[in-house]
Amino acid sequence: MSRHDGRVVWVTGAGSGIGLATAHRLLDQGASVVVTDLNAESLTWAENHREAVAVPGDVTDEGVNSTAVGVAGERFGGLDAAVLNAGMSQRGDLATLPMEQFDRTFEVNVRAVVLGIRACIEPMRNRGGGAIAVTSSTSGLGGDPGLWPYNTAKAAVINLVRAVALDLGPLGIRVNAVCPGPTETAMTERVRSEPEIYESLRRQSALQRWAQPSEVAAVFDFLVSPESSIVTGAVVPADGGISANAGHFLPGPGPMSTAS
Repeated sequence: MSRHDGRVVWVTGAGSGIGLATAHRLLDQGASVVVTDLNAESLTWAENHREAVAVPGDVTDEGVNSTAVGVAGERFGGLDAAVLNAGMSQRGDLATLPMEQFDRTFEVNVRAVVLGIRACIEPMRNRGGGAIAVTSSTSGLGGDPGLWPYNTAKAAVINLVRAVALDLGPLGIRVNAVCPGPTETAMTERVRSEPEIYESLRRQSALQRWAQPSEVAAVFDFLVSPESSIVTGAVVPADGGISANAGHFLPGPGPMSTAS
């Protein structure tokens, strides 16, 4: 028996990267999934899975969130868990970045999470509880040059998760955040195309490499499963040890790394 047999999970940002990897992992573990993404074409893969249904749309729209959880109930009988992964990055000069771009960054990374959590409350209450995992970032744990809109939004998500975990705990609804570090996704493609930046981020990792989406998906899988039943309000780095690095020195080969 797989860990998600008979369970229903909603995944946002499921058209690519971490969201796509998470949706596929949950399907492999026996879940039925509702998947959402702004890009409808990126969700056509769901047509090939009997236990997957696509609800494309902009998750900053309250109606899209309501529709997704409604489809979960109509198609699969309810909602047990959600992975609120949709997000966007934004960089720019503090003095010149148009505020509309900052506002959009907050809408996608924070407002959409609030709407997603709100949409989950009633269906999860009806199931006797549930689990919600939200994508933050190591950029929510500290600052990055030029990424202040993204840093601000992802930090807000972390404290949002902590606060609503306290509010929803009595209902049996758990809420946790995952903080991926550099991960090989479409969103990081531009950074990965710049060798100096790619190599610098790789060396900041204790594991000396970037993450694969499937590795981060495994963390989400655990947090929305019954196996993490005592975990709520947690902020879980999935970053290869980047957040353990104070940044004064880049890691190098240590005494335990020499091959025998």
